[in-house]
Amino acid sequence: MHKQLFYYFRHTIFCMKILVCISKSPDTTSKIAFKNNNTLFEESGVQWILNPYDEWYALVRAIELKEKDTSTQLHLIFVGGADFDPVIRKALALGGDEAFRINTVSGDSYLIAAHIAEIAKQNNYDLILTGKETIDYNSSSVGGMLAALLNLPFISLATKVEINGSVADVTREIEGGEEVDELNLPVVISCQKGVAEQRIPNMRGIMAARTKPLKVIEPALIDALTEVVSFELPPPKAGVKLIAPDKVEELARLLHEEARVI
Repeated sequence: MHKQLFYYFRHTIFCMKILVCISKSPDTTSKIAFKNNNTLFEESGVQWILNPYDEWYALVRAIELKEKDTSTQLHLIFVGGADFDPVIRKALALGGDEAFRINTVSGDSYLIAAHIAEIAKQNNYDLILTGKETIDYNSSSVGGMLAALLNLPFISLATKVEINGSVADVTREIEGGEEVDELNLPVVISCQKGVAEQRIPNMRGIMAARTKPLKVIEPALIDALTEVVSFELPPPKAGVKLIAPDKVEELARLLHEEARVI
């Protein structure tokens, strides 16, 4: 009598975890003003939106990657107060699985990155995506700081992100051309135009977003490295002078006497 031998193989399935860092920005049509001797931004009457670089590129690319592999977990993280929960819900409506909100308000890039890093360390994400910058402060610094705090490689200004197993193929803009990088996950990447195309939440996504988890986390004891001393609006645009084509001498005089390089 022959004994049959049965072999059991354990298959390791790679289930990617993605974290997308989202933020809010004033709508570009909002009137900008300051208060308290120009030390605080006047928020009354301002329409807040999901920062376009985070939404259109980082988040949508993460959604596309999840659509290719439905086992992918897609989490969102936001640093801010409860007033901005509708902004987070919009991001969930686009396609996030769940979101974290760090319950603190700060304009310090290091503080924001440090709070995000605390959550990222606990969840072992394979891919962390950010927009290249916010459209209000334009500091473009959170992604690099976050990567440094997590001791992970960082690729900025990505125009293409492809994931093949545990390897990321990233194309980024450099002066005079493009650079293609191949690196093992985990990695932090900041995204810009070209990575993905803008999407609009559909009704199904909007309804589903109401019940998706939004976990509020109290901030860790982290000191900010910077503070706002004051804000200043740019000077109003000056009028222009139109010179007739045959008045070359007058144009030369104005260029010498009145033109200013700013």
